Amino acid sequence: MKTTKKIPVSCNKDCGAGCPLTAHVQNNTIIKITNNKLAPKYFSGCTRGFNFTKVLYAKDRITAPLKRIGKRGEGKFKEITWDEAFETIAHNLKQHKKNYGAKSIITLGASGACRGAIHNTEILPKRFFRLFGSCSETLGSYSSEAVSYAIPYTFGTKLGGVDPLTLKDSKLIILWGANISDTRFGCLLENILIEQKIKGTPIIVIDPRKSRTVKTLGTEWIKINPGTDIVLMSAILYVLITKNLINNDFIQKYSIGFKEYKNYIMGISDNIPKTPEWAENICGANADTIRHLALIYGTTSPTALIPGLSIQRTIGGEEASRAAIILQVVTGNLGKKGGTSGGRFWNGMPTPFCSSIPVPESNNCFKVPVYEWSDAILANQNSKYSCDIKIIYNIGGNYISQGSNIKQNIKAFKKVNFSVCHDFFLTPTAKYCDIVLPISMWPEHNDVISTTDNYLYYSSKAVDPPKNVKSDFDILSELARHLGFHDKFTENRTADEWIDYLLSKSEIKDIAKFKQTGIYAGENQHRIAFSDFIKSPEKYPLNTPSGLIEISSRKYKSETGFPAIPICRYYKTSDKYPLRLVTPHTKFRINSSNSNIDFYMDKEDDSLWLNSDDAKYRNISDGTTVYAFNELGRIMIKVKVTDDIMSGVACLNQGIWPNLLNKTTYNSANFLSSTEPTMPSSGARTHSINIEIEPIKQDTE
Repeated sequence: MKTTKKIPVSCNKDCGAGCPLTAHVQNNTIIKITNNKLAPKYFSGCTRGFNFTKVLYAKDRITAPLKRIGKRGEGKFKEITWDEAFETIAHNLKQHKKNYGAKSIITLGASGACRGAIHNTEILPKRFFRLFGSCSETLGSYSSEAVSYAIPYTFGTKLGGVDPLTLKDSKLIILWGANISDTRFGCLLENILIEQKIKGTPIIVIDPRKSRTVKTLGTEWIKINPGTDIVLMSAILYVLITKNLINNDFIQKYSIGFKEYKNYIMGISDNIPKTPEWAENICGANADTIRHLALIYGTTSPTALIPGLSIQRTIGGEEASRAAIILQVVTGNLGKKGGTSGGRFWNGMPTPFCSSIPVPESNNCFKVPVYEWSDAILANQNSKYSCDIKIIYNIGGNYISQGSNIKQNIKAFKKVNFSVCHDFFLTPTAKYCDIVLPISMWPEHNDVISTTDNYLYYSSKAVDPPKNVKSDFDILSELARHLGFHDKFTENRTADEWIDYLLSKSEIKDIAKFKQTGIYAGENQHRIAFSDFIKSPEKYPLNTPSGLIEISSRKYKSETGFPAIPICRYYKTSDKYPLRLVTPHTKFRINSSNSNIDFYMDKEDDSLWLNSDDAKYRNISDGTTVYAFNELGRIMIKVKVTDDIMSGVACLNQGIWPNLLNKTTYNSANFLSSTEPTMPSSGARTHSINIEIEPIKQDTE
């Protein structure tokens, strides 16, 4: 009889959750992954975690260092020894630092493993390259840069969430561009929302498409043109003001600048009243629907407005992020049980204290906004980018899939003298690198995992990695040895010794129990951002110039040059490219992870969604293959004709590995996306893509 070990684990992935799981192990093999039975009510993993063995034991996993022998992008490599890999990488880093300076090396650390205290693809590269020298690095996030940039001007902090259990007191929930059923936003949130729906709580979902969230959680679906959220928010506020449904006492006590914003909404300052009729022509929501939404919102308390990250990945995303907060302020729903701040929900509250491996300060690094990394590499000497980048060192990122403007990203990888990639598989990005290093996955090493909820998880090493596979930490430790700063990088600790050290400094008292159970809960599971401030704004002022919520921010205006209030900056189409393309995340992929896994291939429909009216106008039928194109590129993709997407909008899932071998069958949305960011945050605007679609003409004899 085989002995089965049950080992606590947790996904170290960029999925928006973090879940307590159990690996069932026989003979150094995981036979299945289940929920951790010690987890509290509402906690549940998802199909990606439960089926991670399909990734762990995938036939195309890299199990030895690889050296490119063909042209970049061809995917031709040969296996080499670790000694040769380390010597090749160390030689190139030394020579380029000597000949061109440390700034000629850029690290593209990313979200491949972003929740670990040690095995962390964002933190480890920064630690390594800042110790090596003042190398170039990216700044900000593809996911959430606009909201992270904007809301500190309103709140004085990036944080602004609530613990999900507080939503059990909500009388109305508005999911604004938040596709919870696919993107999670925490381990327990979806299950709480399901219970709320069963209880009879209205859940309004605002989205241009009938997403899985609309179908499973929503009680009402309101359609909106992508990139016009600020317009709908402004029209809602117009109705709230004209119907006297704003909380003037709350506004006066806790905020400044509302009068200026009210003058803008009412059209006093610009002669454009933000009426539902005005908004209808822009955002696509019917004027009566807007009034209906505003009246429900203004007469129901407490209301939880949960904005998704989609509303800020667009031109003017900074404005929508601030306006969502203002709606919660004027209705008095901020800082109370059952309400929300309207601010950043994902990672919106602190987790229990356990620090990650430290990153040295460096004021000399050249930092480029991550959305513009390829612009920096391809720039000439007269551009705003002041350094000549010669080496790319990429850990945990698939930039020739997930980065906007794939053709430009390919040019950037082709331009540099040398490139390195750490990954599990030969991704499209890895194929453009000179050295590819195989790395361990989260069930193959110990770590402390942070979450979006008020928990920490201990993810134990459940199985050994393949013989010739190493962790990112061990790779960088050995590379640091070749470069002469091993002791500085490791501080004479192994990865496991670092974990024990960090836990000894954490708030966790019973570390043995934590490792045994895999779960540590923060003391208070009913936290509400700014609740202390609401109790006493004098005793607990915000970290803003006024100490209050700044609806109008003089600081924002002076530092950015943009208006102090969130004006209606929104994304517009053109006659040439009249369709708006959205690129949502899916239930079965984490960014581009799982795109190559056979088990997941048929789980998600990666067709391009097109409304029946738009299809009829273009003589396109369901299931046919079309060209989707704009000024940046053209892709070939199969169409799904459906009324689950509103007219004027198309939808293509993000995360599809691009077909790079045949230029006539490009298939990824990022062939159509631009690296021009939304400003002033320099954030992503991947939901601001204009396209046209046409049927492929068949050759006739």
